[in-house]
Amino acid sequence: MSKKPAQRRKKPRNRQSTSSRGTATRPASTPAGPVPRPGSALANTTTGRTPEQAQGNGNLILWAGLGAAVLLFWYYHLVVLHQMQDLAGGLAMPDQMIGGYRLPHIEQLRSHMDADARGQLSYVHKTAGTLFPLFLSLVTMLTIALHVPRRGLRWALWAVPLVFAIVDLWDNPLIDGLLSGPVDAASVATASALTVASWYLLFATVATGLGVVITAFVRTFRRKWSEAGLS
Repeated sequence: MSKKPAQRRKKPRNRQSTSSRGTATRPASTPAGPVPRPGSALANTTTGRTPEQAQGNGNLILWAGLGAAVLLFWYYHLVVLHQMQDLAGGLAMPDQMIGGYRLPHIEQLRSHMDADARGQLSYVHKTAGTLFPLFLSLVTMLTIALHVPRRGLRWALWAVPLVFAIVDLWDNPLIDGLLSGPVDAASVATASALTVASWYLLFATVATGLGVVITAFVRTFRRKWSEAGLS
């Protein structure tokens, strides 16, 4: 049965009204961007810290590490090793002899130090004698990382504290071996050379850290002076 012309004209209008109703009820599109899952929060990509504030936080860690290194040096070299002389007939420990030592000094130490005294020195080497070079090396490397912008110069300066830590930690078991095991002139000369090198590297490490800090201070002072328009 054919439809009347009025019915054919009415059907498109019904479709159009249905389409209009569907469009009216469709939810608005959400803005582009990550949608958080239930129970999770979006990561905050902005820290709100200026470079000066970030460097200030690094300087706080630096000062704390420097204080620890100074306390360890005082405890290790000025307190414990000095007290060990009471167990060695007043003789200086090899670690304290900046100019080195020879076989007669080691033989005198062996004759005055018993097994307990040698065990105490070995324990000191494994505790404070290990922590001090590690702390000083890390503090110096952190100072260089914070205040030296050039990568090549940074690596060159890092070599000083790294070599100091390696030499100082290598020297400790050699000294323990001289006092508790077989000893000859060659082994004493090797340990003495490492002791002298560790002291010179200690001075070089401290000088490197101080030089970096002074250079950074002068650079910051000049920059602020220039920004103030007083140059």
